[in-house]
Amino acid sequence: MSRTRWRLGLSVTALLTASALLPSPAHAEAVADYTITVDPSDRGPTIDDTMYGVFYEDINRAADGGLYAELVQNRSFEYSTADNASYTPLTAWTADGPAEVLNDDGRLNERNRNYLSLAAGSTVTNAGYNTGIHVEKGERYDFSVWARAENGTSLTVTLRDAAGLLAKVRQVAAKGKWRKYTATFTATRTSNRGRLAVATTAPAALDMVSLFPRDTYRHQPNGLRKDLAEKIEALDPGFLRFPGGCLVNTGSMEDYSADSGWQRKRSYQWKDTIGPVEERATNANFWGYNQSYGLGYYEYFRFAEDIGAMPLPVVPALVTGCGQNRAVDDDALLKRHIQDTLDLIEFANGPRTSEWGKKRAEMGHPKPFRLTHLEVGNEENLPEEFFARFEQFRAAIEAKYPDITVVSNSGPDDSGTIFDTAWQLNREAGVAMVDEHYYNSPQWFLQNNDRYDSYDRSGPKVFLGEYASQGNAWKNALAEAAFMTGLERNADVVKLASYAPLLSNEDYVQWSPDLIWFNNHASWGSANYEVQRLFMNNTGDRVVPSTATGTPAVSGPITGAVGLSTWATSAAYDDVRVTSADGQTLLSDDFSGDASQWTRSGAGSWTVQDGQYVQTDAAAENTMVTAGDPAWHDYDLHVRATKKSGKEGFLVAFGVKDTGNYYWWNLGGWNNTRSAVEQASDGGKSTLLSKAGSIETGRAYDIDVKVRGRQVTLYLDGEEWGSFTDDKPAEPFRQIVTRDDRTGELIVKVVNAQDTAARTAVDLGGAKVAPRARVTTLAADQDAVNTETDAPVTPVTSTFSGVASEFTYTFPANSVTFLRIRQR
Repeated sequence: MSRTRWRLGLSVTALLTASALLPSPAHAEAVADYTITVDPSDRGPTIDDTMYGVFYEDINRAADGGLYAELVQNRSFEYSTADNASYTPLTAWTADGPAEVLNDDGRLNERNRNYLSLAAGSTVTNAGYNTGIHVEKGERYDFSVWARAENGTSLTVTLRDAAGLLAKVRQVAAKGKWRKYTATFTATRTSNRGRLAVATTAPAALDMVSLFPRDTYRHQPNGLRKDLAEKIEALDPGFLRFPGGCLVNTGSMEDYSADSGWQRKRSYQWKDTIGPVEERATNANFWGYNQSYGLGYYEYFRFAEDIGAMPLPVVPALVTGCGQNRAVDDDALLKRHIQDTLDLIEFANGPRTSEWGKKRAEMGHPKPFRLTHLEVGNEENLPEEFFARFEQFRAAIEAKYPDITVVSNSGPDDSGTIFDTAWQLNREAGVAMVDEHYYNSPQWFLQNNDRYDSYDRSGPKVFLGEYASQGNAWKNALAEAAFMTGLERNADVVKLASYAPLLSNEDYVQWSPDLIWFNNHASWGSANYEVQRLFMNNTGDRVVPSTATGTPAVSGPITGAVGLSTWATSAAYDDVRVTSADGQTLLSDDFSGDASQWTRSGAGSWTVQDGQYVQTDAAAENTMVTAGDPAWHDYDLHVRATKKSGKEGFLVAFGVKDTGNYYWWNLGGWNNTRSAVEQASDGGKSTLLSKAGSIETGRAYDIDVKVRGRQVTLYLDGEEWGSFTDDKPAEPFRQIVTRDDRTGELIVKVVNAQDTAARTAVDLGGAKVAPRARVTTLAADQDAVNTETDAPVTPVTSTFSGVASEFTYTFPANSVTFLRIRQR
């Protein structure tokens, strides 16, 4: 996913209002009228079983402290400032008595660098994740530790919380060189605040201090947290994309060895993550914490098989993305990564007599995992450099494994120069499949239902690997549902699609929204999860062509005041002029006096200095100040801007209605690598136009924005930079009809993303159908959000008895409704 600033700034409560979805109806009636016409004699595209899947990335503590069932945090004492500036090797641990983490020749093994030296009479206690270690009364928990005690010791292992013991104390006798010791606890009561303590009577060295619930998903060793795995399984995903994401293609491409200086900030490299867990490498996670790799490639493949999903791993292409944007120019290193990728395919598919197939079999899976798709790279902002390396990967893979589909990508956004260049390269080279990613506002999703209607049917297929509408409210899920009808309608082009991110621990959030939320004792599906589950479990085998009438559009010119802002940058603005289309001066400010015409709505420190309006805080983000009338339309805006210092450039806003609804020209954004026009709709942003480019410090730029109706033209230093027309209707009523070949049912899927019920005449084109339909409805207030204790967005099943070749059905306001109609 793209680490753009406004996305990271969203929280689960940064939700969009209903007005973003549709202008208010002209009348107060509670019902609007629509028509759906189905042509059952025509054949639409076939929908593959793998159409919808899940994308798993270790973000928001999705692995350690999440899907990986280990209850001990920092079990191997490997936490480091390389992971997070606040970390130490004893993060999550407290010591009573002398305890020291060492990195010397006394370690457990070469790849497990740190271990704990515990003096006689000392105790260490682990706090787990969130509020502590969660245990359930009557459940069993498996403890293990690697220990070295040359003269012998007795380890006392305790599981307790502030109220007392949670299980019977265990004694473990340890003596001699490194050896693994185990014990089992049975919880005598339930607690969310448990602590695991290990005390020693004599000097001892400890490593890999572990506590697992016995009841993992499918009772597997080194297994997965059951409730999270089962929620993913309940989606019935067709594929599992893993392990990322930004953590795949960021950091060093070197290995974890003495030759690299035991590099701790590396890209995700699959060989680091297999074999005995005590021998797996550790690594910094791009998202600001440590990853133990206890959940590794073998476990991902096993999980994909368990849930009936096609495995789809992603490997680095030696071009970093996600803001790092560096191409590695090392031919030997590139060849090593290409060979690693070939070895990965052998690990997944090779016979147990092969080198890597044997390792898979030794881990417990002699049969192949049936890998068919593999992705190289993720969201690279250097399309030419990426593609040159991608082609070398593809050539090597296709030469040895011609049946593997090698997936490319189109960068971090839905449009712009990088996107266009990447698509051109992929198209010209005949790439089989291209991965698109975008995170946009609900309005964008409602406006772009037709996105894939015009894609070349003979070109590369689309893998929509990451998408979401910037919120977990029902209005966000409604917009995504409306968009998904367009994905199904274009199932001949869009072959795979997955919402992102999948998981979030509510106490460790780097990115929101997310599909499934959890803490140390509970998990819950978001409103978006319920939409994904409904679509994934009712996909159908082919599209039955259908049409629907639309909602009358209400449109007018772009209206709004103007604004100035910065992001992690100090800048000076001068000579601001707003002139109407007929030449009338609406605003003129040369800052020769004060800044009384401007209203501050953001952060930062604004002062008038030497006839300029200067924002001096180079660390502040979104420092918006505004001036003018929200009713202004058809005007020219002129600004003179100079960057003083900082990471980025300028933000010049127009069409400003309020703090959450505006357009801005983002010059020198994304760490001064790109410029774009973004539209904010109640806090969520969508990119309308994007180009590579940077802003020079100390240079004055003349910036002009011409607004006419819904068309905007932008000029930089007198030269036209770009233009766009924002006139797509945000259609709230969408439908798709598919056929389930197994049951013989037509599945009529209708999204009504407005505050008005939709009374709909449905014409099934003369199809002979049973009179009763099975109905599943999701409906709620647009601002509804599912939480741990409240689930307002929950599927309701019912039966509708009025089905005929022609019938009327009223779809509730703010609803997603699926009718399964059996054909006779």
